[in-house]
Amino acid sequence: MYSLKFGQHDGVSRPFSDSPPTHYTLKIEAFSLLKKYSTSQGRFESGEFDAGGYKWNLVVYPNGNKKKHVEDHISVYLKMAGANSLHIGWEVSADFRLFLLDQNTGKYLVLQDANLNKMCLHRAMLEMGFDRVIPLNAFADASNGYLIDDKCVFGAEVFVCKERRAGKADCLSGINFPSMNKYVWKIEKVSKSKTECLESQPFNAGGQTWKIKLYPKGADNGSTHVSIYLILANPEKLSPGSKILTEYTLRIVDQLNAEHFYSKGIQWLSASGIGWSNFITLGNFKQLDKGYLLKDTCLIEAEVTVHGIAKAL
Repeated sequence: MYSLKFGQHDGVSRPFSDSPPTHYTLKIEAFSLLKKYSTSQGRFESGEFDAGGYKWNLVVYPNGNKKKHVEDHISVYLKMAGANSLHIGWEVSADFRLFLLDQNTGKYLVLQDANLNKMCLHRAMLEMGFDRVIPLNAFADASNGYLIDDKCVFGAEVFVCKERRAGKADCLSGINFPSMNKYVWKIEKVSKSKTECLESQPFNAGGQTWKIKLYPKGADNGSTHVSIYLILANPEKLSPGSKILTEYTLRIVDQLNAEHFYSKGIQWLSASGIGWSNFITLGNFKQLDKGYLLKDTCLIEAEVTVHGIAKAL
């Protein structure tokens, strides 16, 4: 067992509480997924929740906040959501308490300022929180109860002018054995199309239904590139604030030389979809010896893997 002893040398007190967080709970059912597929900035941003008349997000750095040179601890911050819509010069003071559930005892480790100082947010600083919540090796030790079967629970309380609001919860679920699904879309008589945007038939991948959108002449007036996007066929079915961790490849097939043109990526996808407005130049797309447009026909391939879903409970 890793010996877990905390002091207040970092200005943070860490008492335990029997009571759950008042305002927000973030249940993570696949922490290893979060560690592996955090964004390029190494962070995961939760859905929004209300407290004290404002909207907030929890921001989790499962491998530590590298920008603050933290590598051996989990970092967690409170972020004000939609701050750009507020008046210039606004300033909010808040008492932020971070919760981490000990699943062995049912108690919560509570992080708060040791001197009960309030944290101040403004346009130049939209986040506040804790650089070193808990050492990674102590967190991973099942005997401490914070990470059990790859599951953990964070929580937050935010008090602004002593107001309280109804709570909300998010759940991040991972897919243990994600499989790649491939879809091939054959488009004939491309040049004779009377619409600017072409849409494929719906196809399934990772429990979701998708479509490909292709703009053979570009999505914008005067464009010099073909635009292509991967979208949800029924975005209205995705609950507000939900995101899908999607690994994807979009490819235009070279029907002559098998030298296909493609782009790929992995990111958290919302209802708006993903893709490229400048996917390939119109000149390249139409060049006969490239094989992308052969006898006025092109082939589009999509490879989609869903690794996880973050959604409101």
